[in-house]
Amino acid sequence: MAKTLVVNGIHNYTAPEEYIPPKSAAVREHLEWFMDQKLGLMMHWAPGCQLGTYESWPLSDGDGSWSQEDMTWADIETCKQQYWDANRTFNPIKFDPVRWAALAADCGFKYLLFTTKHHDGFCMYDTDTTDYKITAESCPFHTHKDADIVGALFREFRRQGLGISVYFSKPDWHSEYYWAPQFGTAPDRNVNYDVSEHPDLWEKYVQFAHQQIRELCTNYGKVDVLWLDGGWVRPDNLGQDIRLGEIVEEIRSSSQPHLIVSDRTCGGEYENFITPEKTVPETALNVPWETCTTVGNKFSFHYTDTFKSGHQLVLLLLDVVSKGGNLALNIAPQPDGELPAPAVRSLRDMGAWLKIYGDGIYGTRICAPYFKDNLFYTQKENRRYVFCAYGDTPVLPAQITLVSEKPVKSVICMRTGTPVLFRQEGDKVTVFTDGLPTGGAFYAEGFCAVTG
Repeated sequence: MAKTLVVNGIHNYTAPEEYIPPKSAAVREHLEWFMDQKLGLMMHWAPGCQLGTYESWPLSDGDGSWSQEDMTWADIETCKQQYWDANRTFNPIKFDPVRWAALAADCGFKYLLFTTKHHDGFCMYDTDTTDYKITAESCPFHTHKDADIVGALFREFRRQGLGISVYFSKPDWHSEYYWAPQFGTAPDRNVNYDVSEHPDLWEKYVQFAHQQIRELCTNYGKVDVLWLDGGWVRPDNLGQDIRLGEIVEEIRSSSQPHLIVSDRTCGGEYENFITPEKTVPETALNVPWETCTTVGNKFSFHYTDTFKSGHQLVLLLLDVVSKGGNLALNIAPQPDGELPAPAVRSLRDMGAWLKIYGDGIYGTRICAPYFKDNLFYTQKENRRYVFCAYGDTPVLPAQITLVSEKPVKSVICMRTGTPVLFRQEGDKVTVFTDGLPTGGAFYAEGFCAVTG
């Protein structure tokens, strides 16, 4: 099984050499679709956001040294109970799935990755497996017309033509079958009993997890990706085998033959793409991958969070795409259902750039030298795209030198749509940029070199 480093809840990623391509032709074909999309909107949202702390993690004492640092208003046990009870006051009346989906589409996102259930076990959808859910009478939001938040989001994002990636936590700390109360307080994030000594209890948990996955993949229309978090739930760690293959193959055979699965950090045939977290690989990877990272500083909502600029987001996207990956960019909604205004501004700025240069992002694949001399490379058919990152001011050098092993027929400035003078000697292509107008230039300039 794959091994990964975990520091403060952040997971490194499965080594690319351990990647196993999926056996199914339908899944392999859909992976090509996934790799075309490049940009996903990730959202961490649950009642615990009202506390402005890490999502779920403060509940795990084994992770308390870093995750409980914000919970200083009372003793930690009181704070944890307030977290568990946050569903009773969660009423995000400003939630507007139509507006969220329209924003995502306008900003250039191609799929949604939403936390249907995080490790705390709270379900943001109408499940039959537990009353710890958004549609329960104990949650004030249950009377809202869009109380089934997952259903509303999936519906509206599909209407905008975006794909659906289902975030689902394999561990469930609220479940009596995972953190069983008869065995006392769990010392860490793992199951709090010996699975080998209590196989019947573990089997109840397996069936519980299967039924929730089954609900999400049968009751909510087409699902493109099943994105499984909680990589410590795995057969070689305390026997925590949820028999993932059983439920995945059931779903693929019954309704979703194309279903991509990412069993994060676990390796094997159900990690169809690898998922670096809050990091970008140093070199290009020849396997499907997706970096998940944040617009703010943390995945969950914090009242004092600060946010990356549009410029930073564009350079991050170029870094990821030039190395062959997708970028799942996380924004954490507020407790009232609004999205943080500074984060929205950054997303719109990135989206404005993508409206001009998106052809060199979407549907592309890696090409050497990937990133060199401040230039990011992608390719699509007979077109090689090269992006030159700006600094604080949009000023290009008088000439830049691209690399192309194929003869170049023309070079187009993507911003102006006009040909640019160039000279090719071997695999070196000198592009003369001194005649380009500077008006409207921002973040990174893009050139399309058409090869013969």
